Amino acid sequence: MMHRQLIGLFLGLVLSLTAIAGDSPEEKEFRIAASLGDTETMIRLLDAGVDVNSANKYKKTALMMAIENDNLEATALLLARGADVNIVTVANCTALTFAAENGHEALTALLLERGADISARTRAGWDALTIASRYGLTDIVEQLLDKGADPNSQDKHGRTALMHAAEKGHPEVIAMLAKGGADMETPRDKDGATALIIAADRGHTKVVDQLLKLGANINATDNDGASALIWAVGQDHMTTAEHLIDQGANVNLQDADGVSALMEAAAGRSEDMVQLLLEKNADPRLKDRKGRTALDIAKKRRNRHVIERLQEAEKEAIVH
Repeated sequence: MMHRQLIGLFLGLVLSLTAIAGDSPEEKEFRIAASLGDTETMIRLLDAGVDVNSANKYKKTALMMAIENDNLEATALLLARGADVNIVTVANCTALTFAAENGHEALTALLLERGADISARTRAGWDALTIASRYGLTDIVEQLLDKGADPNSQDKHGRTALMHAAEKGHPEVIAMLAKGGADMETPRDKDGATALIIAADRGHTKVVDQLLKLGANINATDNDGASALIWAVGQDHMTTAEHLIDQGANVNLQDADGVSALMEAAAGRSEDMVQLLLEKNADPRLKDRKGRTALDIAKKRRNRHVIERLQEAEKEAIVH
């Protein structure tokens, strides 16, 4: 028992020392100076023996703080004095992921020259390329691709840089990633969505157009059998839905539950979307797995104008 108590006390002491590592007054001053870009103070403290890689309790170093605050001169000084570019914070962030989020291509260039790990990922599973793609930072995306960053690597939700660019609406980044080897169809995210489905769900028509020009499968479906068109209709993105149809999307495709785009429009009580789909030859007679037509769904939603239009469409379908 006494032996175990001594071990416990020893481990407690080690943890305490670890917790306060990098927290001396001089080290705190050093990190603050890096944040502020105060190179004169930084040089004085480094010459006095402060560790260039000293970190706070979150394992964030002076280099990371200089980068977060867009201090190029401080960053260059730290790198010249031997700062480690690949230290990882408790959230798995590195100097490069901070730089990618910051959006300063000169900082990312400096880090890449010093051997920054382009595959390092944050806790969310985002590498620098994913972050830069998400924010539409084309210069940094180009740098990272030139250094061999993998455009098909996935985050913890299965999303790639291409999918993040699609979600946020960056067609220029989409083109760059495709040129760098991004696949339009695989891998898929955890829901089975492609970049095209994600863009359609967000209503980013320009991204949808770019992806289609790059060869994306317009009728690809996710794990629930829903296509880009069904998602666009479900979110009431008229322009995106019309563009998908005009580019060849199957207007009568049904998901795993038998739901069609027209049924989605009826459920959403969107008169304009219902009219668009009927004009584009959506079949009002289709039934879902519960045996319901778009008209049945509309009646549940009690939208008189949608009901009347679908009733007319069903009569027209019977006549023809």
